[in-house]
Amino acid sequence: MLLRYQEPVKLKTKRVVYEENYYARDSGTLEQLKELSTKRQAFEESINGSSKITPAIAREMAGGITSPILQDLQKLERYLPLLENLVKCVEEKKNNPKIVQWTTDLAIRWTSPLSGSSGKLFTGPKYFRVDDLRYELGMTFFLYGALQRELAMEVLSTDIVEAGALFRRASGIFKHLAENVLPPLQPFLPPDRGPEATASMAAVMSTICLAEAQAVTILKAEEKGTSGSLLAKLHYGVVQFLEEASLLLRTSAADWTDVSDKLRKFIGVCSVLHESRSQRYIAAEYTKVESFGVAIGILRYSLSRVQSVRPSEEVWKLPFRQELDTLRNMLRKADHENEFIWREKPPRVDELPALEGKQIVQPIAYQPFGLDREFIFVT
Repeated sequence: MLLRYQEPVKLKTKRVVYEENYYARDSGTLEQLKELSTKRQAFEESINGSSKITPAIAREMAGGITSPILQDLQKLERYLPLLENLVKCVEEKKNNPKIVQWTTDLAIRWTSPLSGSSGKLFTGPKYFRVDDLRYELGMTFFLYGALQRELAMEVLSTDIVEAGALFRRASGIFKHLAENVLPPLQPFLPPDRGPEATASMAAVMSTICLAEAQAVTILKAEEKGTSGSLLAKLHYGVVQFLEEASLLLRTSAADWTDVSDKLRKFIGVCSVLHESRSQRYIAAEYTKVESFGVAIGILRYSLSRVQSVRPSEEVWKLPFRQELDTLRNMLRKADHENEFIWREKPPRVDELPALEGKQIVQPIAYQPFGLDREFIFVT
């Protein structure tokens, strides 16, 4: 069972109308600007919860797709190529003061669910404004990656292979965001900005998605009866991905005002859970060769680690209760066997075997849509 962390997909935004701010010279450009506004409004109303379209009509408009997440992904995939094309055109004219002013007049604003207290007001979420079209592109890509990740969780119970591919695809989108989309924006970000607008947070999310992809791969490996020693390494590989994400969070703290404590807790509790699962498989391997003292030492240490965690979210508590029950059952059996037959002394914590990780998943690279249309403005 994977732990759920849904904050990244909870982005909201304010209305943007392109044709009211960019002055088109010809009808073709005007139509493209109107199309951009229409496509944006479609997902904008959906994520803001302001759409008046019934589920039946939404399903019909999406070609029979019933999943709201898939519907939103479809809307984004219709908007992103147009937006990428506009960003390219506008940045080629970035020294034109009229273009700069028109972009400012768009008043691009997004919330920041990954912020700490700085992202919240008494009246609701705070909207962060950045007068740069690349900010719009970055936040749209962030939402696109977050929706891919949510879709992975949605299909996990029915298609493990597809879920793993979706997590890897989400990782690739966040990687593209971190390496290609957001770096040119960083020097122009105001001090008051959400973490989602930074390349470092995109890198954190890419790494988390890889951890989740590997966790899904382990589920498939368990179904196939993969050896316990390999499963132990794969679980600790998840821990290594999460440690990379945690290190990135700590070393990038200067890139944002603050970051959600829930995100830190999510990384921490996931790490403890997969470390415990790794240790369980190692302990089971030692019991097979009748080294009950080592197995008991591993299980006692793991139990103490898991017991020290107090999951803050209700949806995280069940996996931890299940892990505790499994550890206690394994320890009780090992203790019983050792007490009556082997009488081996468990080693000290510093004498326990070191954990070894194996990382086997990679991001699926994002492929740009490659749309090339010309915008002609009155400049």
